[in-house]
Order: sequence, then structure tokens, then C-alpha cells
Amino acid sequence: MAATAEDVKEAPVPPPRLLERYKAEIVAALKQKFGRDNPHAVPKLMKISLNMGVGKALQDKERMKQSAEQLGLIAGQKPQVMKAKVAVSGFRLREGNEIGCRVTLRGKRMYEFLDRLINVALPRIRDFRGVNPKSFDGNGNYSMGLTEQLVFPEIDPDKVTFTQGMDITFVTSTRNDDEARELLRAFGMPFRDDSK
Repeated sequence: MAATAEDVKEAPVPPPRLLERYKAEIVAALKQKFGRDNPHAVPKLMKISLNMGVGKALQDKERMKQSAEQLGLIAGQKPQVMKAKVAVSGFRLREGNEIGCRVTLRGKRMYEFLDRLINVALPRIRDFRGVNPKSFDGNGNYSMGLTEQLVFPEIDPDKVTFTQGMDITFVTSTRNDDEARELLRAFGMPFRDDSK
């Protein structure tokens, strides 16, 4: 007798590793470090924004299509194509031209992306010595840039016709850069040691 759809139960998808680690270890460690009693007063990661500025899409429309497709593969969700709001004659830019794409990650996808970034993508960068520890904005948010999309394993190097960089912004619940730095360090973000 063949198994029916009711008989076959899908295995539940496990929660992201970093989310589990945040709940089990990081909250307790940050509570102790910052002297907080309330676990909700501990900083947490709110969202991660990925942005690709594709200026050369003005001459080559295929470039924007490929960039959006690759950003979608990296992020796991469809990116939003950004259009110019004003015309800038110096850049030969007209209002409404497609100039970039972006994705905002929250929840489980955010933690899964952070895990892949820290443990897979950043170690694949040639001569990587760590990310800049000073790239905080004064409000507890951290921004970094990648020069090429090939560091992510989702991108097939044989199908890539050009390299495209991206900006990554981590938005935290705290307004303090030091607390945000400790939060990202607890997740495993490899900050460069500039004290040498």
C-alpha cells in the first residue's frame, strides 16, 4: 500500500543556529556585561539591509537584471529595483532610470544570512584580516561593503560576466555603538584588531 500525503509528515525546519545561540548564550552574556536585569533591554539585531548600486545599468539593461537575480540568490528573497528620484545631468541620469536594487532581511532569513556571511563568505575573501571595527554610524548601526558577489557560495562563478559589489547594513535595537559592537562580536563578526 502506497503512503498517502497524510502519512508522510515533513520534518520541521530547525531554527537558525545564530538565533538559537542568541537566545541560549548571547542574551545572558550581554545581560551580565551591561548589568541589565531585563532580557528585553539587551541589544538585538533588528534587520540587515543589502544594497547593490548598479550605475552601469544605464548603458546595459542586462546588468541590472543579472544583479537583481544574484542579490535574490544571496538574500533568499526577491530584491526591490530602485529607480532614480531626480535627474542628474552630470551622471547622464534621468528620473525613473533603474540604478540599483536592495533587500531588507528580518527574522529567520536575517539570521541565516548572517550565519552564511560570517562563516562562509567573509573567510572566502582573499587576504581577509577582519572587518573595520570603526564603521558604526553613532546610532548602533554597522555598515560594511563587499567588492564582489563571488564570495557567496550561491553564486556560480562560471555564470558571472561581471563582478558587482554591495553594501550591507546591520540595524540593531541599541543606540550605542559599543553595545552594537559587542552584539555583533558575540555573533562571531570578525572585527579587525587595529590596536597593533
